[in-house]
Amino acid sequence: MQQYLLSIYQPDGEPPGPEVLDPIMRDVEALKAELKEAGAWVFSGGLHAPSTATVLRLKGEEVLTTDGPYVEGKEHLGGFTVIQAPDLDAALEWGRKLARAITLPIEVRPLQHDHV
Repeated sequence: MQQYLLSIYQPDGEPPGPEVLDPIMRDVEALKAELKEAGAWVFSGGLHAPSTATVLRLKGEEVLTTDGPYVEGKEHLGGFTVIQAPDLDAALEWGRKLARAITLPIEVRPLQHDHV
């Protein structure tokens, strides 16, 4: 089966309060349980704020280190889930379910295998 990355994009700034976030997280946990029950869940995780990122870039023979995100914008990658699905249509259906649960944009992309 093919693996797919479901990327969650969230707006910069403070997250909503518990009155908004708690029901969303309940829905996300229910979907995670459904993914596991179906044998589709591989791994998932949330990310700290973009300000905690460090970028490493090769320049000549030296690797330069820069604090902060590689790309700055009004939205950022806030978390992700890796799933396995028989085809893109099945992966997109899981992505739709995640978009409904989390109410944020979801990008679905197949993973390449045998690459670094």
